[in-house]
Amino acid sequence: MPQFRIREVAELLSVSDDTVRRWIDSGSLPAARDDAGRKVVDGVALAEFARSHAAAPAPDPSGIGRSARNRFVGLVTRVVMDGVMAQVELQCGPHTVVSLMSSEAVRDLQLEPGRLAVAVVKATTVIVETPGGSW
Repeated sequence: MPQFRIREVAELLSVSDDTVRRWIDSGSLPAARDDAGRKVVDGVALAEFARSHAAAPAPDPSGIGRSARNRFVGLVTRVVMDGVMAQVELQCGPHTVVSLMSSEAVRDLQLEPGRLAVAVVKATTVIVETPGGSW
């Protein structure tokens, strides 16, 4: 399961590093140490924390339409699959994004709570991507 450093947690939750440290120190957010001795947060624990602490998004006052440039980086917080279809929820900062896709796509992308993913939004379609690299 992925583990996230304090800086990465702060970026994903749109808070400061100090806020993440306070959550860890108060016991609100569980953390461990990696092989190098740095504090890290387990992806599943972070997904649950993000889900339970998500603020309701404010309505968009701009009234401006948007295109596929809408990309939301976040954590998978829930996956519900049946035989053919799946529902995947991502917590992207204060925003929850829900995508309906095939169960095959969920398995191919290895989507599960705690996994980092990117939601690409165009009209009513949400495409979920997983980044390469160390995340």
